[in-house]
Amino acid sequence: MLRVIDVIAAAVGLAVLAPAMLIVAGIIRLTSRGPALFRQRRVGQGGKPFTLYKFRTMRLGSSDEPLRDMIARELRGENTSVDGSFKLDGDPRITSIGSWLRRTSLDELPQLLNVLRGDMALVGPRPCLEWEAAMFPPEFAERSAVKPGLTGLWQVSGRSTMGTLDMLRLDMVYVRSCSLQTDLGILARTLPSMLRGDGAR
Repeated sequence: MLRVIDVIAAAVGLAVLAPAMLIVAGIIRLTSRGPALFRQRRVGQGGKPFTLYKFRTMRLGSSDEPLRDMIARELRGENTSVDGSFKLDGDPRITSIGSWLRRTSLDELPQLLNVLRGDMALVGPRPCLEWEAAMFPPEFAERSAVKPGLTGLWQVSGRSTMGTLDMLRLDMVYVRSCSLQTDLGILARTLPSMLRGDGAR
């Protein structure tokens, strides 16, 4: 039942949002060098890797070492927040339009393609990078028991105001209590969260 809802919603979403997505893609191409669509390997259900689609928000050739370092520090229990935010402070990798796309979560709209392909669900844990998954403590391995989601508990609970360990704990809460009712509740909270501009890392 959940898969049927995912497919229908993703197909309708892509059809309705196609004009806006084309405009966003055009703006990205006009304001920075490189493709509009960004492809990246992420970890899916059961630890199986897949290619995730996003609108590009970073400059080409950007290193992820600052993010790796920050997440490693958070997993050691360090507080990396700056002014209440756990995003990288003044991240030089992000383009001017990329910063706006992240605040509004519009950069994630191409993930509807991932939902349609079956790599992701509408609701689930955040799709993590392979090196992130390798760093996560073993007690959070169960998060990969379900498909990663376009939105989830972390996304509607503060996002950049929460560190990596808080995100992982929320993922475990979701995995252990996921249901149609839970998913519908998270989806209902997603649009208000986007409109508030909570942002994403």
